[in-house]
Amino acid sequence: MSATIGITTNLKEEKMISLSQDNVTAVVNSGGVPIMLPNILEEELIGRMVEQLDGLLVTGGGDIDPTLFGEEPHQNLGSINPARDRFEMLIIQACLEKDIPILAICRGCQILNIAAGGDMYQDIYSQKNGELLQHQQRAPRAHGSHYVDVTPGSRLAKIAGATRYKVNSYHHQAVRAMADGFTAVGTASDGVIEAFESEKHSFVIGAEWHPENMALAGDEYSVRLFDAFIEAARGR
Repeated sequence: MSATIGITTNLKEEKMISLSQDNVTAVVNSGGVPIMLPNILEEELIGRMVEQLDGLLVTGGGDIDPTLFGEEPHQNLGSINPARDRFEMLIIQACLEKDIPILAICRGCQILNIAAGGDMYQDIYSQKNGELLQHQQRAPRAHGSHYVDVTPGSRLAKIAGATRYKVNSYHHQAVRAMADGFTAVGTASDGVIEAFESEKHSFVIGAEWHPENMALAGDEYSVRLFDAFIEAARGR
């Protein structure tokens, strides 16, 4: 049985949507049927979208409006798109309410946490104490540049079959305070949260890295993550 997976898209200058093909291919390779989701704000239409989905893939992209979690813009905040933020907040909340499996990647994991009531660092390099790793790697996208340590016994550890492995890294924002019901299950050696999962839902995982890029290069941990996500969506 196939699973219909809604994939969120970038919105450029309010006129054009875009999506990395790696997201689509990773879903297809694991047995899902990908559907690109436009950034609309009509809640009734979003509800009808959700009715058609077996799973939601929340993709990476630009920065997030800090007023969504009660802060004003930090001087190092990058470009934001309020329409995308609003759409993703609404569709994530609708999917959480219906217990639709969610895999959220990079920016996606940040907006997922915010939608559920958590917050984030607008810029880890100026807001997080201590010496940090390079989280905006200067290397090919499929290259694992640093390690993530995963909590033994967590869903993510069971999926990966490992508690330490390398991931790629393309972010300067990161999850800070976890939303109620979410648990951090993966961290970098500098303490940056790299993965979390829901304690209340059948399958909700946020990953700060880009497993869609690594899966296409044959990374076993990334392939297993997409396989588990699609399998969860099939099981609804």
